[in-house]
Amino acid sequence: MSMAEFVSCANCEALVDPQSRYCEHCGADLAVAAAFAEANVRLPTPLTNGLAITPEVLVPRLGDYLLERGLITSEDLERALNYQKEMALQGKALLLGQVLRELNLLDSETLDKVITEQILQLQAALKQSNRQLEQRVQERTRELQQALARLTELNQLKANFIANISHELRTPLAHIKGYLDLLAEDGFGPLSQEQRGAVQVLQRAERRLERLIEDLLQFSLATRGELTLNLAQVDLNQIASRAVGDAMPKARTSNILLTQKLAQGKPLVRCDEEKIYWVISQLLDNALKFTPNGGRVELETILNGKIVSILVKDTGIGIPTERLDELFVPFHQLDGSATRRYAGTGLGLALCNRIIEAHKSKIEVQSMQGKGSIFSFSLPVV
Repeated sequence: MSMAEFVSCANCEALVDPQSRYCEHCGADLAVAAAFAEANVRLPTPLTNGLAITPEVLVPRLGDYLLERGLITSEDLERALNYQKEMALQGKALLLGQVLRELNLLDSETLDKVITEQILQLQAALKQSNRQLEQRVQERTRELQQALARLTELNQLKANFIANISHELRTPLAHIKGYLDLLAEDGFGPLSQEQRGAVQVLQRAERRLERLIEDLLQFSLATRGELTLNLAQVDLNQIASRAVGDAMPKARTSNILLTQKLAQGKPLVRCDEEKIYWVISQLLDNALKFTPNGGRVELETILNGKIVSILVKDTGIGIPTERLDELFVPFHQLDGSATRRYAGTGLGLALCNRIIEAHKSKIEVQSMQGKGSIFSFSLPVV
């Protein structure tokens, strides 16, 4: 046998044959010595140095067990413990079993038998505990699977309900829109200045309701896995510029400076043009909504090698770091109170995230409360 095949004795660290039962140098039981060394590694407080390597180191509360069996008296145990303390003060660490043997309070055969019984009982208790643990894990796994199945079912029901109610809302909304357009075009006769202003307010409300219904429909499709992409090669700068132009009236009304900073050249990407336009518009709309009067919103495209990034920056109210994960939760708004200041369904960012994920990318968020936010995503250049 080569030297590489030998192992170190856990007691004296001399090289020994791993097939041997006892160390030929110190006589220690190699299996027990290994268990003792492992206990020293695993326990938060290592076992006392200098203790003999015997099976007793693996047995807890030996004295109590001997008392219960009637093998020693309480006086014997007290005498042994006192002797053990005296030896410890002299620098000689002894196990209780060794003390009992030295004081002739217990013979070796009885001690070995008791220790063996305890080790077997501990093994049985450990196996039983493992069985109970495995059973509990299986039960919890079944419970979680059932809960997941129920949650999936509820999400499906919710998506179906949203789709149905959205379709139902479209019909009366189409009638409202038609008659409002007729009124605005003097289809029922000339309107006074006051009446025309009222119709314009109604038209803005109708357009907002139309956008909300469309959001609900798109989200229900995405939830049911029916979000389809019409991929084509498009100029991302062109999409971004169109979104900024469409958001400009809202920026002026809110007295917010809206600017764009586009990458040089013509960054071509393969994407669903309308859906990416919708995402950029939604990010701009959110930035304008949460930026106070006099603030700034900027859309920037950055071409970096084979990747083009779209960033929407604002000087708005910002988002607490601990709440960033809540941004993309459907039907959830950070201000969920009855008196919340900002309107919306809580679906916009959730749907944006679904669309960007369908393009094999993701939305990144950087924000500082009171300082503003940056929402961004990237697409590969064709």
